[in-house]
Amino acid sequence: MPIVHIQILQGRSADQVRELIHNVTETVSVTLESPKENVRVLVTEVPKTHWGVAGTPMSDRTIR
Repeated sequence: MPIVHIQILQGRSADQVRELIHNVTETVSVTLESPKENVRVLVTEVPKTHWGVAGTPMSDRTIR
């Protein structure tokens, strides 16, 4: 049973997360020749205050 865990910055819409889950499931199913019913996708949203790039939290960065 393939399990895919994706971490993304908080702030995407429910529709975007739904589409992400759908697309990842499709890709994994085709690539691994595994039934979609066996594919698990976990999406974890991380607050921008808890995600750092180059030593700076994303919440402090002006370029996103």
